[in-house]
Amino acid sequence: EEAPASEVGWMTSVKDWAGVMISAQTLTGRVLVVLVFALSIGALGIYFIDSSDPIESCQNFYKDFTLQIDMAFNVFFLLYFGLRFIAANDKLWFWLEVNSVVDFFTVPPVFVSVYLNRSWLGLRFLRALRLIQFSEILQFLNILKTSNSIKLVNLCSIFISTWLTAAGFIHLVENSGDPWENFQNSQSLSYWECVYLLMVTMSTVGYGDVYAKTTLGRLFMVFFILGGLAMFASYVPEIIELIGNRKKYGGSYSAVNGRKHIVVCGHITLESVSNFLKDFLHKDRDDVNVEIVFLHNISPNLELEALFKRHFTQVEFYQGSVLNPHDLARVKIESADACLILANKYCADPDAEDASNIMRVISIKNYHPKIRIITQMLQYHNKAHLLNIPSWNWKEGDDAICLAELKAGFIAQSCLAQGLSTMLANLFSMRSFIEIEEDTWQKYYLEGVANEMYTEYLSSAFVGLSFPTVSSSSTRQPCQDAGGNTGFFIASDAKEVKRSIFHCKVVDDITDPKRIKKWLYHEYI
Repeated sequence: EEAPASEVGWMTSVKDWAGVMISAQTLTGRVLVVLVFALSIGALGIYFIDSSDPIESCQNFYKDFTLQIDMAFNVFFLLYFGLRFIAANDKLWFWLEVNSVVDFFTVPPVFVSVYLNRSWLGLRFLRALRLIQFSEILQFLNILKTSNSIKLVNLCSIFISTWLTAAGFIHLVENSGDPWENFQNSQSLSYWECVYLLMVTMSTVGYGDVYAKTTLGRLFMVFFILGGLAMFASYVPEIIELIGNRKKYGGSYSAVNGRKHIVVCGHITLESVSNFLKDFLHKDRDDVNVEIVFLHNISPNLELEALFKRHFTQVEFYQGSVLNPHDLARVKIESADACLILANKYCADPDAEDASNIMRVISIKNYHPKIRIITQMLQYHNKAHLLNIPSWNWKEGDDAICLAELKAGFIAQSCLAQGLSTMLANLFSMRSFIEIEEDTWQKYYLEGVANEMYTEYLSSAFVGLSFPTVSSSSTRQPCQDAGGNTGFFIASDAKEVKRSIFHCKVVDDITDPKRIKKWLYHEYI
């Protein structure tokens, strides 16, 4: 009684081992499945090469390089066939599987060819049926992830596999002839002429320049017209529809070495985007070496699309949602310098708009906790909800800009100091200088409006100096001696501010900014 039990246990262990080897659940299984598919495509390629030769010919195994390679492939297929047979639960149904039928008609003829030193093309075209598994292989490699892409590849692989297999059968019977005619009614057709014949037949064009002469070939064409026409009529429109429905703004962002990028999401409209780009890419900011990546779940309209095209060197748009981790990975949120969330200032329900932006913050922080987020909020009391997010850190640069709070603060400050709100609004908005020849108050007002607030590192030469001294030195001679202190400047553009990082104590006699140019410190000593 113990012997049968041990025998059953041994057979079960072997079956389980074989099942693991051919399944895609383990790394070994995935490698083996992909390798079998690759070798099957290689064997199909050898068939394409040999199809230019006669259907049957005398060949020496030791001199025929393609036959040697095909033999090695089929030895591997035979071993894999054994593994599949051991792992099969239903041994009877196993013999009727497509892969088993392919191995029946492709593996034995190779061994017979080696034994007889005669090569017969035979049914080796059946290897094209392996192309049906192409979508499964791409899923194993984690290349296909969406349902539409899987369906598209599956339809294309079935269509091409059927096309190539049918062409191989026509090539065999037309070059061999009918057996009851003693193979005397054959015609010489290349494999690719048969591919052409099957395509014009499926498309119901039928030029008539290439046609089947044998009875077997014509009989096959009758049934193929019925099935091929149905396949062509159903598969091709579906393939075209899937290709046409692909998102125009899909794909992933490709980061450029040495160039930063920020992600902008939330309320993406023509007005919000144009205002943002007008300020962010203003010429007074000097060269902005930052790429702006917009992410929104709705494709842009024609006007917004035209705006993106005008700034195509620094702006990219991707369709998706920040609530989807896959879309966050597409825009490389983990390597972005910051993520900006825009709010709809004209929404009917400000609390609902703030709730949507808070959900965006949570989604982004869950995906990458260290990303810096700057979000717009409409109501002041909703800012407290951001403190409940564990990875929200004000010290690391996370910030919430409340529009209602800014408006209320401006109104309050205007009551204390008249005109302060106007001055602050002018400082925080980017405007270029408009020159007026007349000496009026508008001229001086526009000069002030053209100034903005900037931050820049200060030269170590400023250490220990008083504020009036530092202010009077902002237009003096620069040299390459930078410190680590940060200064806040009110200037017309970023170029004027950059002189503060190169300020030098040695040269202090040039006051005209146009005469300032770079020089090396050791040349003056």
